Amino acid sequence: MRERRNRVSLWERYRLRIRRKRLRIRAFRKRRELAADVDRTRETRPDDILLVAVLRNERVRLPYFFRYYRDLGINHFFIIDNGSDDGSREFLAAQRDVSLWVTQASYKRARYGIDWVNWILMRHARNRWALVVDVDEFFVYPFCDTRPIRALTDWLDSYGLRSFPALVVDMYPKGRIDAEPYRAGRNPFEIASYFDSGNYMISKNPLYWNLWIQGGPRARTMFADSPREAPSLNKIPLVRWKWGDCFVSSTHMLLPRSLNLVYDEWGGERASGCLLHAKFLSTLTDKVAEELQRREHFANSREYVAYDERLRGDGELWCKWSEKYINWRQLEILGLMSKGNWA
Repeated sequence: MRERRNRVSLWERYRLRIRRKRLRIRAFRKRRELAADVDRTRETRPDDILLVAVLRNERVRLPYFFRYYRDLGINHFFIIDNGSDDGSREFLAAQRDVSLWVTQASYKRARYGIDWVNWILMRHARNRWALVVDVDEFFVYPFCDTRPIRALTDWLDSYGLRSFPALVVDMYPKGRIDAEPYRAGRNPFEIASYFDSGNYMISKNPLYWNLWIQGGPRARTMFADSPREAPSLNKIPLVRWKWGDCFVSSTHMLLPRSLNLVYDEWGGERASGCLLHAKFLSTLTDKVAEELQRREHFANSREYVAYDERLRGDGELWCKWSEKYINWRQLEILGLMSKGNWA
């Protein structure tokens, strides 16, 4: 029996090595789809903490996004613009801490942008800490109100840890999602200030070893009849990148799979964070219309079909069990994140 398990393990390791090699080759080939619009990569320093994001038509979100992450301590932004026509590209090009690539290629055929991200990380982030997020995601970690992100990465370095997980926490307003207009530069959580404190399902991926988490308001309202089809909420957005690394599916899991072991299987706690997800604002209406026409998102834009149905209905995610957001300590008390042994 032990010999059989060893054979299975060896076969899995071989499959994953081949998988990783193919993903890296794919990313290398997809580099041809990216054109450097503003290349400031030579201005970056070896110890800079980087942020990588792919976006399209997010001009209204960008002022607060940059203010938030600059305040957090991000040194340089690597942004991939996928055909924006709302002024996003011009705004990004004017930022002195941004290197910008542009592409008109298919987001879907680039595995929802992750092939582009893998190439940028392979090319420019080796031996550096990189945070990979969407422009509607805001990273929260223990002591983020008093300690910059470098304090977190220094602590991770001191323990030899190369990856840090975060739970996506969907934030939403009380009342209709589109009731209060969102204006550029405003803190989105002044509007979308509620979240689900429970209602999360957790399982373990036996092949990649990552946790798989679903739930929250989208599972509760939009996928109530099929919760297993709800979006996955587990991400590993912060990684000290090495040449052989690659994301497999968005930032949900990586290879080598040791980077996915960001939890304690023996009943203890390891440090973790959250990504406050500010999708559910008035801007969602136009985004849904655009993405339903493009059909460039996962499963024929299944999520956007669900968003459209919700907006056409009562347009609400709030319920009597919704929790009003205060700070990261509240998320820790509720068990959505942990400071582990970081004191």
